[in-house]
Amino acid sequence: MEKKCYLFLISLLLAPFISLTAQENEEHVNGTLSGAGSQPYDSIVGFLPESLDADMHKLLEGWHVKHFSKPEEFCEDEDQNPYFPDSLYRIRMQKMPCIIPMTYNETVRKCIDLYAGRLRNIVRYMMGMADFYFPMIEQKLDANALPMELKYLAVVESALNPIAQSRLGASGLWQFMLPTGKIYGLEINSLIDERLDPEKATEAACKYFKEMYELYGDWHLVMAAYNCGPGNVNKAIRRSGGNTDFWKIYPWLPRETRSYVPLFIAAAYVMTYHCEHNICPIRANFSVATDTIMVERALHFGQIADILQMDKEAIRFYNPQYKREIVPGNIRPSVLRLPVDRAFAFIENEDTLFSHRMDELLANTTPVSADEPANRKEKITHTVQTGENVYIIANLYGVTAQNLRRWNGLKGSRLSKGRKLSVYIDNGGLTFASGKKTPPPASSAVKNRVETPVAANAGATVDAQNRNYISYKVKSGDSLYAIAKKYPGTSVKKIQDANGLTGTNLRIGQVLKIPQG
Repeated sequence: MEKKCYLFLISLLLAPFISLTAQENEEHVNGTLSGAGSQPYDSIVGFLPESLDADMHKLLEGWHVKHFSKPEEFCEDEDQNPYFPDSLYRIRMQKMPCIIPMTYNETVRKCIDLYAGRLRNIVRYMMGMADFYFPMIEQKLDANALPMELKYLAVVESALNPIAQSRLGASGLWQFMLPTGKIYGLEINSLIDERLDPEKATEAACKYFKEMYELYGDWHLVMAAYNCGPGNVNKAIRRSGGNTDFWKIYPWLPRETRSYVPLFIAAAYVMTYHCEHNICPIRANFSVATDTIMVERALHFGQIADILQMDKEAIRFYNPQYKREIVPGNIRPSVLRLPVDRAFAFIENEDTLFSHRMDELLANTTPVSADEPANRKEKITHTVQTGENVYIIANLYGVTAQNLRRWNGLKGSRLSKGRKLSVYIDNGGLTFASGKKTPPPASSAVKNRVETPVAANAGATVDAQNRNYISYKVKSGDSLYAIAKKYPGTSVKKIQDANGLTGTNLRIGQVLKIPQG
C-alpha cells in the first residue's frame, strides 16, 4: 500500500490534519479519488463533515444549549429560505471584508442552500455559540496576523460544538487528531486533552495555518491541506499538471476536501447575511464573560460545584480539557476558567474550596513525578461498552487507534460489547492505581499488640506499642475514605502516611495503623 503522503513534510513537522495511518486515511476519505472526474463542480449534498451531518438532537444535548434564549424579537425568523439570483450573491460576497477570496460558483451556491435550508437550525445554534467562541478565536488570529475569516473553519470542522468528536477520533473545535495535536504542542493523555481546550487548540491551529501559508501562499490550499493534509494537496497539484489554484485541482482532491472550501465560503456568507435568509441566531444566556485562575493544588470539579454553587456540567463546559474532572494543580500550575462572578467567589473561598470533601473526592488519586516517563505509564483493562469503537476508546485514554490495535491484535475498528482491551496509558502525573504498599507489621510488633476492642468500631484495637495509634483490620467493602470517616481527627492522607501507602487499594485482613487526635 502506498505510503501516506503526509510523510512528505514530517521532517519539517508539517503533519497533516486528519490522515494519520493508511487504514485511517482510507476510512476517512472513503475511496476519495475514485469519483474524481472532469466536471469541476460535483454535488456535495449527501457528503458532509460529521459536524454538519450529525443528528441535531445529539448536537443540542450539551449543558450550554439549555441556556440559549429564543431569537430576538426584531429578527424575522422563518423556516423558508428565500430565493436570490446569482448576481445578488456575487454582490454580497464582494462586500464582505475578507482577505481570503470568497469565490462564488455552482458548488458554493449548493453549500449556501444547504446551510440556509436543511441546516437552518444548526446555523441558529452556531450563531449562538459564536458569541462565546468567536471573540477568543479572533484575538488569536489577530495576534498571529492571520485573516479573521479563518474563524469560520471552526464552523465547518465542529459546528462550534465544544466537545465534538469524529468517528476517527478527531476532537474539539478544531478537530485535531491525537498525533497532530501533540506535534503542535497540545498535551493529550488520560488526564488532560488540550484539543478540547478552545484557547490552546486555537493557538495550535494558528501555527498550522501559518506553516501551510508559508508552503502554499494560497489560503484555499491552506484550508484544503488542513482538511486532508499537504500530501494529498501536493498529489492533486501534480495530477492537475502543476496547477496551484484550488478550483483547478478540485477534481483530484479527496471527496470531502472538494466540499470543504465551498462549505467554508458558504458558512462565512450565511453567518454574515443570516438576516437576509430569515435565520435568527439564538443567544447564549450563560456567561460569555470569563476569567482564569491559576490553580496550584489538586482540585475536583465537585469541590468547585459545592462551594461556588455551580452546576458541574457548567464547570465541565468551561473546562472541557480535564477528562477526569480534576484540575491537576499539584502536578503543575493549571488553568481553571470560570464566569467572572464565580472567579471572584473562588478567590474569596479559596481555602474552603481546597479542603472541602478533599479526602472523599481525591481519595483515589496519587500524584507521581510527572517528569519521569516511567512513572506515568500504566497498564489498564477497558471493557468495551455499547457504541464504542477503537477510535472512541483511544480518545478516552489519550492513545492512538494504531497503538490500541497493536496492543490487542485488532485489525478493524468495530468491537463487540464486553470485550476486554489492554490499554497502556499516560496518566499525566496522577495515578488512580495503587502503588507499592508497605507490608503488614512484623511479627514482633503484632505480639506486642493488646487486643482491646474499641467499642465504636469492630475490628479496631489499641496499639500498646504506640498509644497514638489504633490498629484496624480491613474488612470486605472497606476503603480508606470509609475508614477515615469512622475516626474523628484523622484523614486518608494521615492513614497513608502512617502506613507508608502511596495508593488507596486495600486487601481484606490488612492491618492498618489509625492515627489518633
